Amino acid sequence: MTGLDRLLLAQGGVVSRAQALQVGMQAHDVRRLVRRHELAPLLPGVYVDHTGEPSWAQRAWGAVLACSSPQGLAGADLGAALGGASAMRAADGPGRAGDDAGPIQVVVPRSRRVVAPRGVQVTRTFLVLDRVHWNLGPPRMRYDEAALAVALSAVGDLAAVGAVARAVQGRHTTAVRMRQALASRKRAPRRDFLEAVLRDVAEGTCSVLEHAFLTRVERPHGLPRAQRQRRAGTATGIVYRDADYGTRLIELDGRLFHDSAEQRDRDFERDLDAAVEGRDTVRLTWGQVVGRPCSTAVKVSALLERDGWPPGRACGAGCAFLEAA
Repeated sequence: MTGLDRLLLAQGGVVSRAQALQVGMQAHDVRRLVRRHELAPLLPGVYVDHTGEPSWAQRAWGAVLACSSPQGLAGADLGAALGGASAMRAADGPGRAGDDAGPIQVVVPRSRRVVAPRGVQVTRTFLVLDRVHWNLGPPRMRYDEAALAVALSAVGDLAAVGAVARAVQGRHTTAVRMRQALASRKRAPRRDFLEAVLRDVAEGTCSVLEHAFLTRVERPHGLPRAQRQRRAGTATGIVYRDADYGTRLIELDGRLFHDSAEQRDRDFERDLDAAVEGRDTVRLTWGQVVGRPCSTAVKVSALLERDGWPPGRACGAGCAFLEAA
């Protein structure tokens, strides 16, 4: 096996011109392989070993190689790596559903200036050496750092919470590690907000809708504090209750993580198991929690009052609690 063959095997069928020359090929050898269609241009100075549509992984390898300096091919601190959503996508693997048509996100050291090829988004950042798994293929930011980068750049607070929730629920990282990553950043436009979100996630709010229920329905309206993600044994196995108020259960049906027929079936089985135990389950949706939080709080409070909990309160002027009084 030649040096070129080993590179193509290790890099998903992608190689840069600089790498080919480093393993002993000549410029005319590369041109010959292109003429024979054994290699096809992918990005400037980067080739793929077929003429068909490149996969997402090959596009990712191409972006990293195209943005790496020749010295960086041998020295990680001068190279490039997948960043942000692309680093998360690479870690999630090929089975992860999502839109693969967007640009590949790459991070490079702050000291370098890179002209981004078409279809590649380059971010210059500090401490790249410490924030990247250089031994992975392709090199990528650590998952906690990548998720944090996505959260910091998200448009809107709920989108930022979504990046955090996805990272933690996918078991790729923990809220504690993400808080440590946040603390290491000098510049963080959502620092206070994300610090609060990560603290809540660490306490058990592991989805966007769960966090919204806590911060928009339960907490501002003085509702009792639920036990979150409480582990329970049922006739069909171990389950984790979203919000447990004793005899009353609140399940947050956000579709963000409950989007298949199988998952819906499991959700209803959970509700049936709870009913067997003598516990009532209420399922809340995005519209109820995010679109009508005050109205939802009034109704949840009425249910909890029947169970002996104290009533909730208005969160401010115009709150539905004032109309219900």
